[in-house]
Amino acid sequence: MFISDFAIKRPIITVTAMVALVVFGLVALINLETDEFPDVQQPVINVTIAYPGASPDTVEREIVEPIEDAIFSISGVDGKKTTSSSTDSLANFTVFFDFEKDIQEASQDIRDAISSKRADLPPEMEEPILTRFDPADQPIVSLVLTSTALDAPALTLIADPTVVGDLRSVPGVAQATVVGGVEREMTVQVRPAALQAAGLSVAQVVAALQAQNLAAPVGRLNSELQERTIRLKGRLETPEDFAQVPIAERNGRTLRLGEVADVFAGTEEPRTLSLYNGAQAVGIEIIKSKGYSTTEVADGVRERVKALQQRLPANARLEIVRDAGTRVEDSVVNVQEALVEGALLTVLVVFLFLNSWRSTVITGLALPVSVLASFVSVWAFGFTLNTMSLLGLTLAIGILIDDAIVVRENIVRHVEMGKDHYTAAREGTNEIGLAVAATTFSIVAVFVPVAFMYGVAGQWFKPFALTIAISVLVSLFVSFSLDPMLSAYWPDPQVEKGERRGFISRGLARFNHWFDRQADRYKGVIAWALDHRLAMVLLAVGSLVGAVALQGFFGGAGFVPVSDRAEIEMLVETPAGSSLDYTRRKVEEVSRLTRAHPEVAYTYTTIGVPLPLRSPGVDQALVYVRLKPKGEREASQEVLGKTLRDELRAVGGASVSVFTSGFGGAIKSIQLELRGPDSKGLNQVAQQVMKEVKQVPGAVDVGLSTRGEKPELVVELNRGVAGQLNVTVGMVAQSLRPAFAGLDSGDWVDPIGETRDVMVRLAPQFRENPSDLAQLPLVVGQGPTGAPVVVPLGQVAMVTQTVGPAQIDHLNREKVINVQANVAGRSLSEVMGDVQTRLAAVKMPPGYELSSGGESADQEEVFGRVFLALGVAVMLMYLILVIQFGSFLDPLAILMSLPLSLIGVVLALVITGDTLNIMSLIGVILLMGIVAKNAILLIDFAKWQHEKGMPLREALIEAGRIRLRPIIMTTFALIAGMVPVALGSGEGGDFRAPLGRAVIGGVITSTFLTLLVIPTVYEILSDGRTWMTRKLRKVFKGNTQGHGPVHGGGEPRPAPQARQD
Repeated sequence: MFISDFAIKRPIITVTAMVALVVFGLVALINLETDEFPDVQQPVINVTIAYPGASPDTVEREIVEPIEDAIFSISGVDGKKTTSSSTDSLANFTVFFDFEKDIQEASQDIRDAISSKRADLPPEMEEPILTRFDPADQPIVSLVLTSTALDAPALTLIADPTVVGDLRSVPGVAQATVVGGVEREMTVQVRPAALQAAGLSVAQVVAALQAQNLAAPVGRLNSELQERTIRLKGRLETPEDFAQVPIAERNGRTLRLGEVADVFAGTEEPRTLSLYNGAQAVGIEIIKSKGYSTTEVADGVRERVKALQQRLPANARLEIVRDAGTRVEDSVVNVQEALVEGALLTVLVVFLFLNSWRSTVITGLALPVSVLASFVSVWAFGFTLNTMSLLGLTLAIGILIDDAIVVRENIVRHVEMGKDHYTAAREGTNEIGLAVAATTFSIVAVFVPVAFMYGVAGQWFKPFALTIAISVLVSLFVSFSLDPMLSAYWPDPQVEKGERRGFISRGLARFNHWFDRQADRYKGVIAWALDHRLAMVLLAVGSLVGAVALQGFFGGAGFVPVSDRAEIEMLVETPAGSSLDYTRRKVEEVSRLTRAHPEVAYTYTTIGVPLPLRSPGVDQALVYVRLKPKGEREASQEVLGKTLRDELRAVGGASVSVFTSGFGGAIKSIQLELRGPDSKGLNQVAQQVMKEVKQVPGAVDVGLSTRGEKPELVVELNRGVAGQLNVTVGMVAQSLRPAFAGLDSGDWVDPIGETRDVMVRLAPQFRENPSDLAQLPLVVGQGPTGAPVVVPLGQVAMVTQTVGPAQIDHLNREKVINVQANVAGRSLSEVMGDVQTRLAAVKMPPGYELSSGGESADQEEVFGRVFLALGVAVMLMYLILVIQFGSFLDPLAILMSLPLSLIGVVLALVITGDTLNIMSLIGVILLMGIVAKNAILLIDFAKWQHEKGMPLREALIEAGRIRLRPIIMTTFALIAGMVPVALGSGEGGDFRAPLGRAVIGGVITSTFLTLLVIPTVYEILSDGRTWMTRKLRKVFKGNTQGHGPVHGGGEPRPAPQARQD
């Protein structure tokens, strides 16, 4: 071969090329960012619009429906996934786009669409807030600021700006956000009785305050030599200043704000809350910038926290409660350790079979060169150093050394035949070259389609697949260059002399002699298999059928494996309409019961904070439970989660859902999407579906996305009376909104220079009972004396107590209710199978439709894309083999080996209790290339011997004997490389373990079946081809005269004695 011949003739160039690969790889490794998972870019925009004081149905009618019409007219919107929700005073949209859509263009399109509808939207609607949904924008570090003496407002003042401002200066920190803080404000609490006596409405108070509290430049004063700015000083600075603001003239005197309202420097009415171990705290969430490593930013934050602690008051403490940087670092280090351990075990296997430290070094050099060179491609493609790219290298360890093993073993065989080392290196490499190249390109053919899958699956798999593909191509280059060059110039004297010195060498020599005897015996096994071809075919078919049956009856399927990350999340939901104080009491009860378990280190709770797929509300809270390290507790994360789920059912007045997946995000695995035209009918059907789901074993935490109904007060104008008094709906709304929702009436600069809001609202004691609503004063005009006429709201309107939906959700512009559930004790596929069976008996009313979403839908989509990519990979592999063998029929024998690994995969997963999930599926992908590799080595050698004149059966038997050693060596090397992954130790090890176990199980069974079944299948195909050729010759006898035998046919043809590829 050109590469090997050139490498042998130009050793200095070869060494230089290898050193360059290593150096470039080290440079790339140093500059790579570190993260836990690949950066998945998905064009998703979240739109939040506040509509103060509006009920969910009002938000739906006046905000959501018009804006949905505008958004769905945008090109590239994925309507099947786009959702919206209407809650109290808030509309939320999650807009999905096709993957080809540019995210900046998508954002601008949404802004333009909303602007086009602005004239039809209520003027009280606040401006839309657009945020790009990015999985990488999740907090990487969560902090809590606590104190035994300071209250929440004081802690908030320390948190922002002191702590937050300092943390924002850490390189790589994009956002530092306060959670559960209580901001200061200038509070204006209006007294209804005083308003009525003064003949004023709340709206008039707000207007007067806004007119009197401002400062602005109004021009310049220019002289010949000087220019001076004129500034109007009207900003109010103290509560006393605000109290003196004139708001009206009554009976010849000025009525001031302090006469109708209490004015003081207070705090906002909290809608969020943070608790640390049950005590009130202020949380701080850190989000990193694009282009920065998670571990690097987290390290910087940890160092800054230590410095900040020294500057905080003595009774304040800043602690880290969640640290993705530590987890990512531990996980990456664990994969790196698995990579090194796998490499050492692989090299040990090589030494065991080759019994030569020089051969081991020559072969083992393929590993560091290939691994380091692959980092160049990771860097060039813009990937991070994450568990998927590192896992690709870990899995590839056994494959990377395969080519070197096969080449070196063949060179040693030629040396043992009596050739000098230079000739053996050249001819040994040439003899095996095309077969090795075909096996490598077959592996590349498996992973390239996987790397370029569409959607999230493609972005998730791309670093893994391309890393393996590039690394095996580098290993092929090393095997064709460095290995033959070193074999030629750095020979092993013991191999040439046939000597073995030392205790270990003699022991390994005896092992190799024993193995050679087994290889000779294997000739008899192949002969028997070839004599019982039907039995071998039945064995192959039976293994495939057995794998399918075993998976169907005993195996389960899920999306991602459960990983013990020493953390549990609990979603606590109180009845719709519950107050913040009520939710806090229930959450404290839940947290207290949780902390009673010795496995729990601490709890961190947030109330009223937005959650995935949910709008914020004070009736829901998320409890983060940090567990002690795995080595310091008896119960696993999953077991403790089950215990907590059972115990917390006793907590009355709240619903608790427990999430133990280990990947965060309080999103339930099962999401059944029920769509229909009517909210009441939808709710009735949803209740029926929920009842059925609750009967399924393994379905836990079953609930609905709507959160039920909440109490409402409906104000309905008496049109006759209101008309006589000239009271309009708009006038009532202008008085109600500032009185009960509160209205920001300007700015106030506090003593430390921070700008705060000025909030006008009724005092709390006048906003407690429905009767307070009827007492709200309305100014309806002037009397005969010119004095304002004031009437209570109850005189012109009726206030009725009723209930309304707490949340209204849309999917693809249709009303939707999600029936949600977690899975415990069974696999997702088993639970979903039983759910579908039970729901088949539920009759859907006309116009209503039920479909699956959530994790089960994600699993179906990703699995479907992977299987499609595998189908393309098999076609590419077939084309490569057609080129290699020069035959359309011979590759079919190779491809017959692919299903032979499935029985081992299923057996391994069933025995270890794992499911067929995204990680074990990666193992199946890897097996497709590995299994074909062994079959190629076997058939290629048999075909070559047959073309030299050896009868086909004898060629197959001889190929089995000669190729048994490299096949077993590469198999054991691959298994050795997988052992650290399969053991699942360390941070994130249990997440990766199903992959290693699937590969080991599949390799063992496929190797055994390949050595027996593939020679049989090849002989059957060859005999069939020979029979068909003879038949065709009889039919086209005249046309075939003068032509030689068909290439690759059953009859041997003369060939050169030395194979030169």
